[in-house]
Amino acid sequence: MGLVISPAPSVALRRAVVVDDEEPLANVIAGYLERDGFEVHQVHDGAEAVPLLREVDPDLVVLDLGLPGLDGVEVCRQLRTFSDCYVIMLTARAKEVDTLRGLRVGADDYMTKPFSPRELVARANTLLRRPRRAPAPVIEASPVIVIGSLTLDPESREVRVGTEQILLTRTEFDVLAALARRPKTVLSRRSLIDEVWGPGWVGDEHLVDVHVLHVRKKLGGQAERQRFIRTVRGVGYRIGAGT
Repeated sequence: MGLVISPAPSVALRRAVVVDDEEPLANVIAGYLERDGFEVHQVHDGAEAVPLLREVDPDLVVLDLGLPGLDGVEVCRQLRTFSDCYVIMLTARAKEVDTLRGLRVGADDYMTKPFSPRELVARANTLLRRPRRAPAPVIEASPVIVIGSLTLDPESREVRVGTEQILLTRTEFDVLAALARRPKTVLSRRSLIDEVWGPGWVGDEHLVDVHVLHVRKKLGGQAERQRFIRTVRGVGYRIGAGT
C-alpha cells in the first residue's frame, strides 16, 4: 500500500485589495500577493473602490495615490471611517507633501513607483505581523469611564458624548480608552503604541497622530476637537474634561 498523505488543514486566506488604475501593474501586484497566499481583489477607479472595500473587509489595501474618480487620499479617508486594515500607498511622486497627506488620512506605509513587487509583499507581511492592538483584555474588564459629557464603556465598546453615540473604529476606541483610563496623565506616542498596538510594534510613531485626529473629529466639531483629547506639545496627549 502506498503512502497516504493527508491534506493540510485549510488556512483562512488573508484578503487584499489592489486599487490602481494601471491595470498591468495591478495584475503584477495581485500575482505576487496571490503567490504569497493572499485572496486578491482588484479595482481600478477610486469611486468604485470604497464600496468594494466595504464588501471585502480586507486585511491589506495597496492603494495608488493618483486615481480617477476619487484620489487615493480620499479613498483612504473614507476607508478609515469603517476599517483598520493596513494600507500601503503607492505614488509616482516622491514629494514629501504626498507622504504627509497620506499619513494624515491613515496610510501605514508608502512606496514610490517604480518599486519591487517582492519588496511590497515583504512590507505587507511585516505590517500584518504587527497586532493592531495589544492582546491583553484589560480594556474589557474596566468599569465605565465618565469624563465630563464623555462616557466610555469598555465592556460594550460604546462611546457617547451626552446622549449621542459616537461610532469609532477598533483602534480609535483603544486609543481613546488608553487615554481615558489615565485622565491626569500625559501619554507619549510610544506609550500609546505600546498599549494599543503592542510593545513589539515598529514603525512611524506619527501613526498615533492619525488616530487622535480621527477621534477628535468624531467627538466634536471643528471648534471642539481639543475639548477631550489635549495635545501637550513635545510630550504627547492627555484626556481633557469635556463640558
